[in-house]
Amino acid sequence: MPDHTGPANRPSAPVLLERQFALADEAATTAFGERFAHAIDSVRVEAASTGPRTFDGLQVQLHGDLGAGKTTLVRATLRALGHTGRVRSPTYTLVEPYAVERPDGELELYHFDLYRFNDPAEWADAGFREYFDSGAICLVEWPQRAGSLLGVPDLVFSLDVDGDGRMLIARAYSEPGKACLERC
Repeated sequence: MPDHTGPANRPSAPVLLERQFALADEAATTAFGERFAHAIDSVRVEAASTGPRTFDGLQVQLHGDLGAGKTTLVRATLRALGHTGRVRSPTYTLVEPYAVERPDGELELYHFDLYRFNDPAEWADAGFREYFDSGAICLVEWPQRAGSLLGVPDLVFSLDVDGDGRMLIARAYSEPGKACLERC
């Protein structure tokens, strides 16, 4: 099974937690996305209750070949967080913004698809840095197309076809990412 976070694409930070999930079918991928959404909410609420420091957002990088289930996982996560509209793959728009109402206020999410980038400089030229510094959840498909410009993510989800299902290898690189992964 290909490792989409091989040495050239692996963040330059220690892995705090790694877990594997066998996803037998699309329903299992959807169920994981729902668990991930609940984990995000749990970590956000916990961060808000520990003092003045609020949740700083998450960067989640999604690796996998075409058809591996990256957009299915994002769609399930968005729906479980309360988004009721259409979830489009941002292959042509590069980024799709979402705002969902949560009991503690609005949560912003950005779904990126960098597949069309040919050079990491295109990411910098697109002006996306502000999204990653806004405290939002940034879900990034094809992050390797931005090279090292994205910095160290909170989580990396690598999806690989495994028979009729998928194998998800999840790695956490930050404490909030680890806390989310522990709750999945």
